[in-house]
Amino acid sequence: MYENSLVSIIITCYNDYKFIEESVNSAINQTYQNKEIIIVDDGSKERTKSILKSLEAKVTKIIYQFNQGVSVARNIGVNAAQGKYIIILDSDDFFMPSFCEKAIKIFNKENDVVNVTCKARWFWDDLDYQIFEPVGGTVVNFLKNNSSLANSLFTKDKFLEVGGYDEKMIHGYEDWEFFIRLHEKGGHTYVIPEILFNYRKKKISRSTKSHNYKYDLLEYIYLKHSNLYINNFEVFVKDQLAKRKWEEKEKIKNTERIDFLLGKNILKPFRFLKSKFKT
Repeated sequence: MYENSLVSIIITCYNDYKFIEESVNSAINQTYQNKEIIIVDDGSKERTKSILKSLEAKVTKIIYQFNQGVSVARNIGVNAAQGKYIIILDSDDFFMPSFCEKAIKIFNKENDVVNVTCKARWFWDDLDYQIFEPVGGTVVNFLKNNSSLANSLFTKDKFLEVGGYDEKMIHGYEDWEFFIRLHEKGGHTYVIPEILFNYRKKKISRSTKSHNYKYDLLEYIYLKHSNLYINNFEVFVKDQLAKRKWEEKEKIKNTERIDFLLGKNILKPFRFLKSKFKT
């Protein structure tokens, strides 16, 4: 059975004048036809606003607000949406044309799905990129790490049920925390095993900035969901220990590399002199 429910694609934008048009076009070019496109401009400067003005005829609605952060922007966009399904899209990224159609089919045929994501191409440019595949799964997976792309598809009913994005989380990880609540009462994230999303890596981005607040954000998530972590204590501890073991191995590898390079460079002039004496 083919479902033709309305899908709302929510694009949040903050000073992305270089990339917003590509993002919007990827929404327009989705092969799934029954869709609306809502842009929420989170207090961009005039250069971006002029680009958005030129896109007004292409999209369903543009909502302008003063800068309040991505959680507020997403919540405003979803609350304004008319669709049964919601797709979140950041203004510097873009989907391949078939993502929406394939994600809707997953909701129709898979039991207990609350979120659909896919493999992604993380790219710096056309030649410099890597392929990333989210883990997906249940709330247990999400207690360990964010196991979905932030840019994914879920239902508006479920979004409203769990209360949307946490507007206190202005420094990042808001998508991970949202997914924990999305899966808290059951359900799982399905990962489409195809590269249907393109994530733009930039020297300065929200993800790089959130690294500065990493431990504060982790503490906030762990304490907010302490009951879930207590109920899954054994799984959580094993995961944390596995991460520490991996980090220690990486430190040893890096130290050995540095020691080797230092030793090689220090001994280089002596080897040169030795070779001269031999001749």
